[in-house]
Amino acid sequence: MAHPLLFDSTWTQQWKYESAEAYYQQVLSGASGSPAGKTGASNNQTQGSTLKTEIAQARQNIQKALNEGSSEAGGAADPQMVNRIKALETENSNLKKASADITALVKKLEARVVALEKSAGGSSQSAPTPAESKPADDDDDDDFDPFGDDSESEEDEETKQKLAAYAAKKAKKPALIAKSSLLIDVKPWDDETDMKELERLVRTVEMDGLLWGAAKLVPVGYGIKKLQINAVIEDDKVGTDLLEEKITEFEDFVQSMDIAAFNKI
Repeated sequence: MAHPLLFDSTWTQQWKYESAEAYYQQVLSGASGSPAGKTGASNNQTQGSTLKTEIAQARQNIQKALNEGSSEAGGAADPQMVNRIKALETENSNLKKASADITALVKKLEARVVALEKSAGGSSQSAPTPAESKPADDDDDDDFDPFGDDSESEEDEETKQKLAAYAAKKAKKPALIAKSSLLIDVKPWDDETDMKELERLVRTVEMDGLLWGAAKLVPVGYGIKKLQINAVIEDDKVGTDLLEEKITEFEDFVQSMDIAAFNKI
């Protein structure tokens, strides 16, 4: 919105400006008149000076209004501008700090690489060459006496005897036998099967490496019970297929046989 002083004493007194303009043109043309005209001119000069004063005042008011408007706009923008400048300064400071840290890290790495190169160079110089170590070998050869005593040969003989004794002792030690523990389910045909007789028949199965354990009857359903019996077998001597074949030969009592659990011992 325009400042109210912009129109103060300006267009509301337009006739004064027009009169001043007419007088100004008359002065430029050098026009002169009668004494009455002089009096009119004098009056016009007075009015013209008054108009000039008012025009100057009006210009001052306009300039003042414009200055106030610009100062108000600038004042409103100052906080935002200040915050943005502060943010830019903070960001610039952080970037400078990060750059300085990276520069310091690079310098440390360069110093470390130089130190490692020097260390590697020193160790390579200190390492003996084959040519330098050869005389020591020659000295060892010089110390060899083919006509010396038989102490070394006696030590070799003693070592051989110890090795032979260890081998004989190891041979006497019994070898580890691989065994397994089985949980076997033996199912009868029906609820009229004599389960005690069935268990007796199962235990009659004898093989080298087979040992029977505890047994119990487990209900299956409809009054039928199955025989659950433990057994320990030697893996090299007894196979589960062979054991199943032997037990299912009692076909009048045994319907089927299953291995419920198989664990290595």
